[in-house]
Amino acid sequence: MSGLPPSDALEGQPLNAEEKTVPSGIFASVAAKGLTFGEVAKASNQTAEEKPRLIFEERIKKEEHPLDSFYRIVRNATTNKAPDREETFRFKWNGLFYLAPTRDAFMARMRIPGGQLKTLQLREIAAVATELTTGYIQITTRANLQIRLIEPKNAPEVLRRIQLTGLHTRGAGADNIRNLTSNPTAGIDAHELIDCTSHVRELARFIISSREFYDLPRKFNVAFNGGGLIGSVEDTNDLGVTAVRRNGGIFFRVAVGGATGHKAFARDLGVIVPPDEIVEVMVALIRVYVANGNRGDRKKARLKHLLESWTLDQYLAAAEKLLGRDLVRSTAGTDDAEEVMPPIAHSHLGVFPQKQSGLHYVGVAVPVGQLTSKQLHRVADLADQHGSGEIRLTVWQNFIIPNIPTASLETVKEELRRIGLHWKQSNVAGGVIACTGKKYCKFSLTETKGHALALIDHLEKRLELDVPVNIHVTGCPHSCAQHYMGDIGLLGTKGRDGCEAYHVCVGGGFGKNQAVGRQVFNAIPFEELKPLLEKILLVYLGNRTEGESFRAFTARHDLNALQVAFCSE
Repeated sequence: MSGLPPSDALEGQPLNAEEKTVPSGIFASVAAKGLTFGEVAKASNQTAEEKPRLIFEERIKKEEHPLDSFYRIVRNATTNKAPDREETFRFKWNGLFYLAPTRDAFMARMRIPGGQLKTLQLREIAAVATELTTGYIQITTRANLQIRLIEPKNAPEVLRRIQLTGLHTRGAGADNIRNLTSNPTAGIDAHELIDCTSHVRELARFIISSREFYDLPRKFNVAFNGGGLIGSVEDTNDLGVTAVRRNGGIFFRVAVGGATGHKAFARDLGVIVPPDEIVEVMVALIRVYVANGNRGDRKKARLKHLLESWTLDQYLAAAEKLLGRDLVRSTAGTDDAEEVMPPIAHSHLGVFPQKQSGLHYVGVAVPVGQLTSKQLHRVADLADQHGSGEIRLTVWQNFIIPNIPTASLETVKEELRRIGLHWKQSNVAGGVIACTGKKYCKFSLTETKGHALALIDHLEKRLELDVPVNIHVTGCPHSCAQHYMGDIGLLGTKGRDGCEAYHVCVGGGFGKNQAVGRQVFNAIPFEELKPLLEKILLVYLGNRTEGESFRAFTARHDLNALQVAFCSE
């Protein structure tokens, strides 16, 4: 083969000196390795065939990083063009979610670290909602905000105006680290062990500025719990850290792998981390997931799934390798570590004293998390006139107004009533949360928010609870309302004759009362659900032991006994 002369022409055209030389060099290289061109071609074909084919989502991310797709949003806006399938996925990196086939418009979701908002931000969000969307704003179960029905032509302007307030929409959906949650009373709660605000902000800045965290195998939830009256349900997150006291100092425990939609709570990693190291440790733990999560099967791509094949020790060892040091071991439940004060049920509603003398926070109920622009403006007025010009969102789809002097409390209460909001504890309404529902979400099978409001109305007219009961209403198995962790969890489905119905679970819990709800009824049509939930709660009230919670009551009965009791006349 090495003796073959170089070609002088290709397809009848003469070759120049360089073109004549290149083939000769290639021929010589192949000959030196003892190969024929048939063998080279065969090997090349085998390599192409054996190379794993990327799934749709991973291919899109490889072809063009979705953060580089903003020009597509602008281009589509010039003609008010709807996104195609690939763009629909890409645009989620800029916090835009196309609602088709439910609606031919976008929803925009924000990133609000720790749920902390200034009134100037509230006012601009309200103005954007009025001028460019429906005029409604929704609080989510990750303590952030959503606005809906944004036409493609208005999408760039919505994003621009949100960013001008100091907020972001980047990474608010898809394969990203979602909004970071923490205690809404951080820095003002007399019972907290540590104010996590600085840690939340540090990690948020790291995520926003680090491109590597915008290409995860799947979504990733993170929560901080520094203790106090209002928790952050950190054990439902992929990564949750919880403050503890040890030997007179404050440290964080770390738990990983929570995904309650998959019936999994985060598991303790067995380490204690000082506060000044916690963000560095969390970054390392996230990087391990980024490098090793499943990118070939979207249904098995959460951290929970990686930990089904890895032990916790393996995961920790991989993180320690990145850190370049070992972390301090500490077994969960040991005597030398005092956990945070367990949250008081529904302490996100009502009036509570702060650790700052003479100041209070007021927890405000927002039915199914939905506000009008007008209401948001008036809440901002209240926070400016009687508070410190801020509000805090909670994972229970409501908010608190902090730093209210004692002398202003009655005025604030009265103004909230005039706005159409409530500050009083309601053991029914205060525990009802609902996902978006089929009105705006293509995955939902039921109108969750409307159904949740109807349930509140029905139950509050017919019974009186003396203890809080959490009712979580979700429209599909994605479980955005975390139905498995509610005292009563409702999962939307199709009933007989195609009607909207719900599977009913009971006995879920979180934190100290951690439990996965058990399904007790299947596909109950919504109109039958209202009297059924009434009966379930009446059976509980009539048969509990003294001081027994709903979760504890259901836990001491098997499913057959519960079904009989709940269905009896």
